[in-house]
Amino acid sequence: MPQLRLALNQIDSRVGDLAGNADTIVHWTRHSAEQGAHLVAFPEMALTGYPVEDLALRSSFVEASRAALRALAARLAAEGLGELPVVVGYLDRSEQGSARFGQPAGAPRNAAAVLHRGRVALTFAKHHLPNYGVFDEFRYFVPGETLPVVRVHGVDVALAICEDLWQDGGRVPATRSAGAGLLLSINASPYEREKDDTRLELVRKRAREAGCTTAYLAMTGGQDELVFDGDTIVVDRDGEVVARAPQFEQGCVLIDLELPAAAPEAPSGVVDDGLRIDHVTLSAEPLPAYEPETPGGLAPRLDDVEEVYKALVEGLRAYVVKNGFRSVVIGLSGGIDSALVAALACDAISAENVHGVAMPSRYSSDHSLGDAEELARRTGLNFRTVPIGPMFDAYMGALGLTGLAEENLQSRLRGTMLMALSNQEGHIVLAPGNKSELACGYSTLYGDSVGAYGPIKDVYKTLVFRLARWRNQAAAERGETPPIPENSLTKPPSAELRPGQVDTDSLPDYDVLDRILELYVDRDQGRDAIVAAGFDAELVTRILRLVDTAEYKRRQYPPGTKISAKGFGKDRRLPITNAWRESV
Repeated sequence: MPQLRLALNQIDSRVGDLAGNADTIVHWTRHSAEQGAHLVAFPEMALTGYPVEDLALRSSFVEASRAALRALAARLAAEGLGELPVVVGYLDRSEQGSARFGQPAGAPRNAAAVLHRGRVALTFAKHHLPNYGVFDEFRYFVPGETLPVVRVHGVDVALAICEDLWQDGGRVPATRSAGAGLLLSINASPYEREKDDTRLELVRKRAREAGCTTAYLAMTGGQDELVFDGDTIVVDRDGEVVARAPQFEQGCVLIDLELPAAAPEAPSGVVDDGLRIDHVTLSAEPLPAYEPETPGGLAPRLDDVEEVYKALVEGLRAYVVKNGFRSVVIGLSGGIDSALVAALACDAISAENVHGVAMPSRYSSDHSLGDAEELARRTGLNFRTVPIGPMFDAYMGALGLTGLAEENLQSRLRGTMLMALSNQEGHIVLAPGNKSELACGYSTLYGDSVGAYGPIKDVYKTLVFRLARWRNQAAAERGETPPIPENSLTKPPSAELRPGQVDTDSLPDYDVLDRILELYVDRDQGRDAIVAAGFDAELVTRILRLVDTAEYKRRQYPPGTKISAKGFGKDRRLPITNAWRESV
């Protein structure tokens, strides 16, 4: 059987950075060539970054993407890489597109191309367009209607883009009908908890349906709220895994494959779902037999908590670096949330670029300041203490606030302090709120909600503790100092805005609260279903009312890394003005 050395480049792209992304593609193509690759691939929309959102509707950006693709093809040839076929995702438009109601103007396409010998040898667009969760591709793109097949060294390779594998029908059964020897899918599939298992089973299933070896190439890095974990997979026609890449790492998966020879006559015509085969022959003859040197390999898998931690680090790093910032500032209360955010920041951009500020008030306990100082000592981050007492007294003298207004004033003074330091010193502020607090509205507007990014906004409180304990354990196993003080892990959570305050004064135990919130927020279960699951009816009614009335707060919270199936933001879109209540 013909042989083919496939190079799957699991890279990180930056949205809109056409020149920088092209440089990355050239770098990894050269690396692939040096490793003897015969076919090179890059992820979905690698040239433009993903998702481009409304940039897809801007004709100037579409044309810039098309021009960058042609320039990339010429550059690869000029640098001696033209004989190596390269599959790369980019933003295109349909040449036949005409204005139609229900379709985006200009007929933009989520597309990919095969570059060879200085030209664009083949283009195609994603056939299945996702329109759920964070995806709005019906808004942005028109679908492709072809089955692209490229013949490389005597092997027919069918090509697909991401959702083409996630939905039934279309290019997968069409690949079998066309008799292709390899199905190559390029992807920008965002990370979610436990999605790696779902992804693996999907690829195995599609390989059996397509009747051929299937390669699933994925993107790494982060883009705003999304993080991409890579996890590139190659399986044989029976669904057996022959290669799997690490998560959250850029790199090249190189694998030698033995694949069925292409039929003497190129496939043509219309196949499954009305797809027309678009076949291009680049090299018809098989390679001389050679000794395989790259059998693939299976990267070690991460356990659930480590995987989430790495996703949070990657999301924070990408947001800071890709937006041109160098440092962050965090309000350190001595509590578990700000401690975890600080540990994530130190891991993402190194401790010398992390600034922690303790802002004690008259209600702050002695151990809170001590725990913040201990965190700084353990991590090596920059630390200062700025009491808010004088400012608080001045406001109270002028306004005479009481109750909740008095409590929130303290938080707002701290937020003002952090934003002032951000303006003065150039740091971006990290908001420390977790998903449990945001769900219930337990975040003060213009106080602890201020910031440019919320690293743990999609992390329930119970998981916050698990992540903190995992990070400390991982440090201990490496012989390092655990970053998070033990007292931050063991003391009762408290905002410390009034004497003796603890979170359980107004909320149930987080173990109970988080399970209710997961059913309501993540799974869209109604009140009756949640009560039927075994929770107290009065408690469920109270929690759901808290969630429903806090939508306006969440809408004003900064973006943060998405790790769940339904995070606050692009995933969960509810009206602020809303009279519907699940509770009675």
